[in-house]
Amino acid sequence: MAKDIADAPPPDRLKANAIGFVDALVIGLNSTSPAYSLAAVIGPIVALVGIYAPGVMIASFVPMLLIASAFYYLNKVDQDCGTTFSWVTRAMGPWAGWLGGWAIAMTGVLVVGSLADVAVSFALLAFGFDSAVENEFVRQSLAVLVILVMTAVCVIGTEMSAKVQNVLILLQVAFLLTFVVVALYRVYADTSSFDSVEPSISWLNPFGAGGATLTAALLLGVFMYWGWESAVNLTEEVEDSATAPGKAGLWSTVVLVVTYVSVGFAVVAYAGPVFLAENAGEEEFVFALLADEVMGGWDWVVLLAVSTSALASTQTTIIPASRTALSMARRQALPAHFAHIHPRFRTPDVSTWWVAGIAIGWYVVVNRISANALFDSLTALSLLIAFYYALTGLACAVYYRRHLTESVHYFVLIGLGPLVGAGLLAWLLVESVTDMADPENSYSGVSWFGLGPPLVIGIGIALVGVVIMVARRLVAPAFWSERPGVADPDLVHGKEA
Repeated sequence: MAKDIADAPPPDRLKANAIGFVDALVIGLNSTSPAYSLAAVIGPIVALVGIYAPGVMIASFVPMLLIASAFYYLNKVDQDCGTTFSWVTRAMGPWAGWLGGWAIAMTGVLVVGSLADVAVSFALLAFGFDSAVENEFVRQSLAVLVILVMTAVCVIGTEMSAKVQNVLILLQVAFLLTFVVVALYRVYADTSSFDSVEPSISWLNPFGAGGATLTAALLLGVFMYWGWESAVNLTEEVEDSATAPGKAGLWSTVVLVVTYVSVGFAVVAYAGPVFLAENAGEEEFVFALLADEVMGGWDWVVLLAVSTSALASTQTTIIPASRTALSMARRQALPAHFAHIHPRFRTPDVSTWWVAGIAIGWYVVVNRISANALFDSLTALSLLIAFYYALTGLACAVYYRRHLTESVHYFVLIGLGPLVGAGLLAWLLVESVTDMADPENSYSGVSWFGLGPPLVIGIGIALVGVVIMVARRLVAPAFWSERPGVADPDLVHGKEA
């Protein structure tokens, strides 16, 4: 008994070695919701750049890979589930770190409800309950139920979460590959009912369309890759926590680019750019239309791919927000109860349920305004995503600044690469603000305070964050006494501290 007590984990720590590298990789992949992301943006991207959509997907991958490198090297010297919050605090101080953590937490709040909604909608379509999709009460009630169930899975344990995710990713990949094979076969067999186009290597040129349309398409592309860092938020629960979570994040981006480009080729080739451009406003339901055309009576295969994708991401998107809140609470940047760990399951139960509760509230309230308002809140995501990714890339170079001249390897992968990634994302952030300032570019098409609703939502979230941050500074000033530092040389070089 004494030995068991001695070996028990500290009450404020998550369960160590709960999952392995493959589990973390799968969770990273599912957090991006590949099938849903493709369904949501393939039409709008093609509307902007036509046949060069696969090339844009590759171009959007570049800043993601560079930021994934920053996550890998920062995790190597600080295995904290708060990731960006902890790293930026160590490198650039508590004010910047707090805002980075707030951005991560709010992305989960904004998107979880929409993901659950898509999971329910496509599942209903797959099983032939089309009329239920149009019934807002039924659809939204089921979406709330999905959030509650997925949240319970997160709380019950990381091992259970990993098992659920493994099943969902296998289904998702199998469904997508089936769609790609059948679509390309029908293109070359000339049996497509659309104006199909045979694929060409020239489609990989991201600059084929050029101009402002390329910038807008890249913004959509960045959204497609967002979420892979969930693997790194599990760093305290993954075996070989110093390297495995970072590698899982890196490999997630690589697997994603291969998947996206493959499906991009299949969709553009089968449907043709004209059809996709004309139906870009249908968002994810363009995939539903294509599923019926490509698969015939087997369209449920693609519909379930999107449903399982959104279902998986509903769960995994809660992970970064809840663990960031846990990390912030442990350092008194948030109230202490957010740091509570379930005594049996060793998961952050309080912060997890808080994230789910706020996400449900946001989903229900915004839906009462209009469905377009919900889409506008999702558009505001790109501001938060670009902000905390860019902040992480900058923090990597700053935290490792004394080691960048030790080798070409360090200079390129820890300094230059993350800085370039941060610069690209900062540019996209500025472009997003400019684009969202025009109300006509929003889904609602209305003006809020003379600006587009997505920009107002983004500014509102930032202002609320600043108010809470200042209030915490007055109530619990200990966290704000932390001073920026540099990476520990022993940890950088893989030695025992």
